[in-house]
Amino acid sequence: MLKSFIHAAITSCAILCASGVYAQTVPNLAAEYAKYDVSDAALIKELPGFRGGSAEVNGVRLNYVEGGKGDLIILLPGWPQTWWAYHKIMPDLAKNYRVVSVDIRGMGASDKPADGYDKRTMAKDISELIKALGADKAHVVGHDIGAQVAYAVAANYPAETATLTLLDVPHPDDGLLAWPMLPKHGTFGDKIDPANPYVWWFAFHQVKGLPEDLLEGRAYIEHEWFFRYLLVKEDALDKRDRAVYAAAYNSRDAIRGGNAWYQAFTQDIIDQRSYPEKLTMPALGIGGPGYGWLNDFLTRRTTNPTVVQFPESGHFIAEEAPTDTTRVLLEFLDKNSH
Repeated sequence: MLKSFIHAAITSCAILCASGVYAQTVPNLAAEYAKYDVSDAALIKELPGFRGGSAEVNGVRLNYVEGGKGDLIILLPGWPQTWWAYHKIMPDLAKNYRVVSVDIRGMGASDKPADGYDKRTMAKDISELIKALGADKAHVVGHDIGAQVAYAVAANYPAETATLTLLDVPHPDDGLLAWPMLPKHGTFGDKIDPANPYVWWFAFHQVKGLPEDLLEGRAYIEHEWFFRYLLVKEDALDKRDRAVYAAAYNSRDAIRGGNAWYQAFTQDIIDQRSYPEKLTMPALGIGGPGYGWLNDFLTRRTTNPTVVQFPESGHFIAEEAPTDTTRVLLEFLDKNSH
């Protein structure tokens, strides 16, 4: 009885402590999102020439969507998204490349094992996927958590990495250990201050069990806050997009899997210390609010990187600025393809 009471109190607090806007809209969002068909089958139908697939690699089954012919591009999404994060740029990329957008370990329709969420292990997943797809190497592109996996692929499997592209986020290193637990006074609001980002969810996702208790069946509560904080163009993610991501993270296993990427950060930092001082393959960074962090990392960790800032985009670059993202990415890939 006491446990049930505490659980109910925590859950009620989580909902009631949201801003007035969220408190008023959250009850309607669940019903509204339920109206959408968010299955992979329905989504793939909107991408002519693309098809779904899966592969058993490194002890897990990875789900992916692929289309096009040519040199292989691997697209790796981040939290709280799925392969669908790249749907706006996939068709243009597929005109001259073979494009494979992946649900990484713990994401979407891919397996969600108990462990293996450090980026070195996840890099092995992708290395084996490249081979399973019949390729010797790939252009590896990642956003958010997917960018961290992409960097780990390049660091651990340089011969298989034709080029490396990171969108808005680099791999964890020792600098992350110095990030503040509390925001700088007067800088934390509804929208991120790129000069003073407050990434409280990095800490929240370290907790095991509680996020599942709070968010099972209502992952959209956290997502809606997160999207508002990090999007400049809030309509870049429409209601159906948000329904796709909410459905992908509603289960306890999905919440656990997504949080495990963050729980592995300390191991990722340890692993980073053993990686080459500088990676030598062509590297591209495209930054929104994370430009400063990304530019500093790539300048220190890669040789002659190209780093571009999209000042009018938020964190979700491929969705907020798909035309510019496609243009910059294709210019980079075409220049470095053989």
